[in-house]
Amino acid sequence: MDREVILTEEGYRKLKEEIEYLSTAKRREVAERIKEAREFGDISENSEYDDAKNEQAHVESRIQILEQKLRNARIVDTEHIATDTVSIGAKVTLKNTKSKEQVEYSIVGSSEANPRRGRLSNESPVGKALLGRKKGEKVTVPAPRGAIEYQVVKIEAGDAGD
Repeated sequence: MDREVILTEEGYRKLKEEIEYLSTAKRREVAERIKEAREFGDISENSEYDDAKNEQAHVESRIQILEQKLRNARIVDTEHIATDTVSIGAKVTLKNTKSKEQVEYSIVGSSEANPRRGRLSNESPVGKALLGRKKGEKVTVPAPRGAIEYQVVKIEAGDAGD
């Protein structure tokens, strides 16, 4: 059974754009490389041809993977989510109870996660620990250098373009 892919509207749009690019421009580019490589002669010992065919296989594989994600997608409306508890699509402000430092994360599906941009997967240790929590609650998250305790300061509807 295929796994459900949770996406924000922005993530869904980006997947569709990537499929469109790969299916049109990238396919044409690779086909042109294959055509040019064939013109070099014997394809049995032609590294340019082999590289182009490998790239073609990679592009086709990527298109299939992305199309499968879209078929299994569940879109989360980040503008209309409840803000009484942390859920996928929420933007959460946390305070480290020890250092008092505040951080802000958007909770997204795993295919959109980008921790450097503050987009945490619902399957990550922090994401899992936060789901279902309310403002004011404390949560302990395991970390390589020891557990970190956060307090949920604010829960907002997420911004799809974070």
